[in-house]
Amino acid sequence: MPDDVVAVRAAAEEESAFSHPAVEPDATAAYGDHPDQLIDFYAPRGATGSVPLVVVLHGGAWRAPYDRRHITPFAGFLARRGFAVANVEYRRGADVDVDGEGAGAGVGAVAGRWPDTFDDVAAALDALPALARQALPQADARRTVLTGHSAGGHLALWAASRHVLPVGAPWRVDGPPPLRGVVALAPIADFEVADKLAVCGGAARQLLGGDAHFGKRRPYADPALLLPTGIATTLVQGRTDLVVPEAVAESYADAAAKAGEVVGLTLLEDVGHFPLIDPVADACAVVVEEIAQLAW
Repeated sequence: MPDDVVAVRAAAEEESAFSHPAVEPDATAAYGDHPDQLIDFYAPRGATGSVPLVVVLHGGAWRAPYDRRHITPFAGFLARRGFAVANVEYRRGADVDVDGEGAGAGVGAVAGRWPDTFDDVAAALDALPALARQALPQADARRTVLTGHSAGGHLALWAASRHVLPVGAPWRVDGPPPLRGVVALAPIADFEVADKLAVCGGAARQLLGGDAHFGKRRPYADPALLLPTGIATTLVQGRTDLVVPEAVAESYADAAAKAGEVVGLTLLEDVGHFPLIDPVADACAVVVEEIAQLAW
């Protein structure tokens, strides 16, 4: 497909994904004192008895302008398909004045905060079982699936690998998390490849604190270095994704195979970055099926 056609399609896909009104949660709970340390809960629609819990981690290159609201239509879609849903917020990179002339002059957004972004995801997942019992009594925490899109896909893979973090890492846990699996959507799953491709304007390097810290912090943050996890994992990736190219997911899958772990990789033809979380896109239905296969 010609590049100009792919670019036009990608723009239309993004417009569609962001055209839906935000879906308000049924409940919200705090897992910490910071305003961003919140989890929104969505009750399953039309379901009886206990149901699986899907934990959603939003994307947006770990940058402040992109919060959890943009993925609420996806969370609502999952709830309408009979899942209990937890949509996690976390601290992201702050707006910065890059030229010293004050707000409005060269203001940008740094990707993520070290170590705050990781602190928050770890704390949210640790607090989630108790919070979910209160907010969604029908949620079965024994059937939890973790999903995330783009930067959130990275965080989902990372959260499932905390038991293989280097000894001494503050987020390390003694054993595998109680998950049925992970479904990572166009994840920034290999920092070396993402950095070479300048994914999201070099967001992975920014997340780890820039050039001075990138190499030494990668073993604590890069999913491609945290293998094998022993957690059932599927990656869903559009083949015409211009934001996080297919090569990133393929590199992670290759790294998993070399570590002795089989990771599912579902590649969708003529699909870009945003249809994976767009409730009206066929690709989103594929994502829900992948989640259901692990959850049920």
